[in-house]
Amino acid sequence: MARQTILIDADDTLWENNIFFEKAIDDFITQLEHLGYTREYIRHILNETERRNIRQHGYGVRSFRRSLEETYLKLAGNAARREVVKEIERVAHELEGTPPHILDGVPETLVYLAKHHRLILLTKGEPAEQAAKVERSGLQPYFEAIEIVLEKDSGTYGKMIDQFKIVKSHGWMVGNSPRSDINPALQSGLNAVFIPHVATWELEKDEVESGTGKLLILSGFRELRTHF
Repeated sequence: MARQTILIDADDTLWENNIFFEKAIDDFITQLEHLGYTREYIRHILNETERRNIRQHGYGVRSFRRSLEETYLKLAGNAARREVVKEIERVAHELEGTPPHILDGVPETLVYLAKHHRLILLTKGEPAEQAAKVERSGLQPYFEAIEIVLEKDSGTYGKMIDQFKIVKSHGWMVGNSPRSDINPALQSGLNAVFIPHVATWELEKDEVESGTGKLLILSGFRELRTHF
């Protein structure tokens, strides 16, 4: 295969991420059940709050903490307790310090890919938070560039194509999120590799759309060696 430019997502593609947030959400909902709401309703309110805060404050632990606090204060009303807010603060601090748990097959696959292709890490989120994750992961030596963006949409991929002079037919986006990794990459004319994750964040789920590029669907990161 000719040398390709491969953009690779980070959270839930290279390392576990959302499972830790889902655990925090599950504990949060359990803590609020005594207020009389169903678990489904609490999660619905949290999802709506997260959508709003993402538009205003972006992604990351701080935005997540804000969403938990606002959801709690909305649902608890006058019954809100300071100790619950302090617990939310503690959980957010713990999430921020969680070291990356590298997914199976990632290091050895990156070693192989980096020998044959140009690799670019493309992740979205709060810049300092994401940069710290990348540094702690120890995976940065395999990438020609590390790009941290506020959002991953078709405009972002267009900028990546221009910035790195990517030939679209030789450009790929690898990730687990239909909404951020796969669909906008295909819309921009790139090829894409969809590697589903069992715990993909609810707000990142979407139907995989067709585009002008090729689409591969793999069951694990290690399978990239078979195709590249």
